[in-house]
Amino acid sequence: MKQSRMIIDKAFKVSEIDKRIYGSFIEHLGRAVYDGIYQPGNLLSDEDGFRKDVLEMVKELDVPIVRYPGGNFVSNFVWEDSVGPVEERPKRLELAWRSLEENKIGLNEFAKWSKKAESEMMMAINLGTRGIADACNLLEYCNHPGGTRYSDMRIKHGVKDPHNIKVWCLGNEMDGPWQLGHKTMDEYGRLAEETAKAMKLIDPTIELVSCGSSNLEMPTFPEWEATTLNYTYDHVDYVSLHQYYGNKNNDTDDFFALSDDMDQFIRSVIATCDYVKAKKRGKKNINLSFDEWNVWFHSSEADDDIMTNHPWQVAPPLLEDIYNFEDAILVGLMLITLIKHADRVKIACMAQLVNVIAPIMTEKDGGPAWKQTIFYPFMHASRYGRGVVLQPLIDTAVHDTKNHENVTDLCSVAVWNQEAEELTIFAVNRNTKEDMELVTDLRSMEGYQVLEHIVLESNDMKICNSAGQELIAPKSVQRSTLDGGNLTSMLTKASWNVIRLKK
Repeated sequence: MKQSRMIIDKAFKVSEIDKRIYGSFIEHLGRAVYDGIYQPGNLLSDEDGFRKDVLEMVKELDVPIVRYPGGNFVSNFVWEDSVGPVEERPKRLELAWRSLEENKIGLNEFAKWSKKAESEMMMAINLGTRGIADACNLLEYCNHPGGTRYSDMRIKHGVKDPHNIKVWCLGNEMDGPWQLGHKTMDEYGRLAEETAKAMKLIDPTIELVSCGSSNLEMPTFPEWEATTLNYTYDHVDYVSLHQYYGNKNNDTDDFFALSDDMDQFIRSVIATCDYVKAKKRGKKNINLSFDEWNVWFHSSEADDDIMTNHPWQVAPPLLEDIYNFEDAILVGLMLITLIKHADRVKIACMAQLVNVIAPIMTEKDGGPAWKQTIFYPFMHASRYGRGVVLQPLIDTAVHDTKNHENVTDLCSVAVWNQEAEELTIFAVNRNTKEDMELVTDLRSMEGYQVLEHIVLESNDMKICNSAGQELIAPKSVQRSTLDGGNLTSMLTKASWNVIRLKK
């Protein structure tokens, strides 16, 4: 058995984790809203039509912030259609996903759902087909106490207290030619700058996210960030990153190495932000909002067929990826990557939350909700990854894959919750052929004992969960022992491990 060694010392602090890195995303897309969080008439739904079983699963994930209402959807979103008496709301052709939007769930209903889910809203504004005035009107509607046209409109709609939404996205993927109202770098930079200035006059307490590149492969990356931040640096707090991965070539080893690409993406964006800071002689850091990330590729052919040949349906089954075991491992690796960069990644949103490339699925026609394989690494990170990130020193074997060199067998990070006196080690053995003995030097964590070792493992990379059968679920194992300050753990090949210690 191969051996890896690691040193974890409480002096090697990276940063306090912002809990919002365990955020998620609900877009008016497919069955995310209708049939997902909202299903009136279902015996499992509450008096407002919200699925209680879904709400319980969202609470289990402990999601502190949810981005809404898009995504590509937001670039043609007319927010006024989504408020007021439901029976008076118009139906609209939804152009991003070629669906029919009935506006039965809108801004105020989603705010109510967010409270029930014990989460905050992260609002995206339409800078595709709309602009500054509409952004200001929407902010006034959401956050101003009263006595003005749009705040009084909210009160008339039955919402006396302002929503006080604190995080606002200045559009979505505006670098993408697929985006309605796609902009050049300079066009977006100017529009975002002026919108940000106006919005902060209305509510100086809000935080703003400037649109970054839609993915690492965009031909304008990272020039997009350098150019747009040249306009927005003084007025925004974050720049966004989006990235999805898929195993299209059915190469598991190379698939597991994709988290290294994510790490490089983050490092490149940080470097670009710091370049703009230096150029501006600035004092503040622009932090990162990785507000779309996940595995997404399983449903692509079906999605193309629906949007091309069967458009204008209400809540069609779009982007309903059914995740397998290896997808859960990559999600775990992506979470470790986000945690490692907690000094600059302050917000992140797994895209998405229910039915659409999601950890939670609901069956059609009132069937049960169930947990996908990717539910569990996200739940573990959100539940146990609160506290200070400790930078591990790792000595491990490396291997090459088809498109990556020097891929480490071990990928790991530690989170120290000083208040609870708990230490959590998240570790993935990326070697798909061999188990690993991991020896961790914990001499600085005197008095700590092993609480539990949780593992997600399978010999079948393609095994999936379903409504009737949960074939992949975490289990507690006796594979970690602590002796004389050294923790010895056995990590099976291609496994997600959560090793928890307590003083």
